[in-house]
Parts: sequence; C-alpha cells; structure tokens
Amino acid sequence: MSKVALVTASSAGLGAACVKALAPHFRVVVNYYSRREKAEQVIRGASAITPLYAHDDTADGPRFVALQADVADRAAVQRLVQEAVATMGRLDVVVSNAGWTRVTDIMDLDDQVNEDDWDRCYNVNVKAHLWLLYAAMPHFEKNAAADARGSFVTVASLAGVRPSGSSVAYAVSKAAAIHLTRCLAMVCGKKSGVRCNSVSPGLLMTEWGQRFSDEQVQATVDKTALGKLATVEDVAEQVKALALSTSITGQNIVIDGGIAI
Repeated sequence: MSKVALVTASSAGLGAACVKALAPHFRVVVNYYSRREKAEQVIRGASAITPLYAHDDTADGPRFVALQADVADRAAVQRLVQEAVATMGRLDVVVSNAGWTRVTDIMDLDDQVNEDDWDRCYNVNVKAHLWLLYAAMPHFEKNAAADARGSFVTVASLAGVRPSGSSVAYAVSKAAAIHLTRCLAMVCGKKSGVRCNSVSPGLLMTEWGQRFSDEQVQATVDKTALGKLATVEDVAEQVKALALSTSITGQNIVIDGGIAI
C-alpha cells in the first residue's frame, strides 16, 4: 500500500505548497479548519501531479482526502489522525504546520503581557505539535521498515531562532517548538526509529505575509544575504526532503534568505 502524509493547516499558504511537494511521493490528507472549498481547491491542483508510485484506488484508497479539524484541540487532533488512517489505511509522514499569533509591536513591553496571547501561542505553537505526534506514533510504529517508520516535521519560524516576529509570545513559543522537536527526536528515535525535524522559515508572502506593507517587506529583504525572501515552494521542498530522508533527525532547518547567518 502506498505511503500517506498528513499536512495540517493545508488549505492555503505553506501547507498547500507542502501538499503539492509531497503529492508525487505520498497520498496526502489535507487538513483544514473552516475553509473546505480551499482544501478541495488544493486537492484539485495536486491531483494533476503525476504520482511516482503505483496507485490503485481500489487497493490503496484515495490519493487525497480533505479532513476538518481544529488542531488546537487535543481531542480533535486525535480524531483527525484516526479518520486519516481509517480513510487512507496507514500514516507515514506528518507535517505539523498550524500556528497562531497576534501582531504586536514587539519592542513595546506593554504589548507583550497579554496572557491570552501567551496561552494561545503556547497551545497552538507548542502543545498541538506534541498532541499530533503522540496521536500519530502508534501508526508510525506499525510501519514495517525500522529505518522508515515515520517522519514528523514541525513548522517553526525564524522568530524561534532569533528575537523577531509578531510578538514575544510568538517568538518564545516557536523557540519552544524547535526544542520540543529535538526532544521528540531523541525520545522517538530511540524508541521507534521515528524521525522528528523542524523547518524555520522567515517571512513568507502567504495570505499572512501580504498583510505587511511594502516598506516592511522591503526592510526584511534588505536584511537577507541573498537579497530575497524564501518562497513557500522553497520551504515545501525542504519539508519534502525531511519527509523522504531516513537518516536526518533532530534538526532545525532555517530558510530565510540568509538573515540568521
């Protein structure tokens, strides 16, 4: 049976790019929170990509499926994984892409002490990754090859590598996500041969990135060594590389055009 990847928050932006990057190699579960029509649009686009594996709808099940879940809710995460496996028959790769922030003036201390921001950032940007990995582990462990039992890729942020971003709460939670992923790599690698890695993009021109002014975007470009921002396709290709590798674990890959050198 052909392998399966689950990508959370994949109805747009980086998640949608990850679906397309993984489509030649995996059947893919597209997770969405509220915009089913966007998830179905992503599936239509990915369906046009030729698979590099033999696929039989009758034997394997569908190439793509859209499943709704709020990954900030632990019970919903458990249900998402169960529905993914029930529909697709197995689970080999999880890309934990969901995140949350509120835009603040990061240099204004008064704007950094909103307790709701801290609670929600930590819940979505840290704990949700843990709940997703925990729900996926029994299915990873069923995979036969000891060196390919599962790959878990967390989407963190440049803000977790150097103080920056939309808020202190966001930056701190993304730093925690990176360290969580390293801890999981040690625990799950020793226990089950599961690989856990993270990617840390800089500013991406997604729906979120397009909220910033031209002046703000240019100021970020000016900080890069390459004179350009990374694209969602750049980041998705790195996610794919981590998903396919059987020997990389515990790594955080920064993809930012050279800001964090």
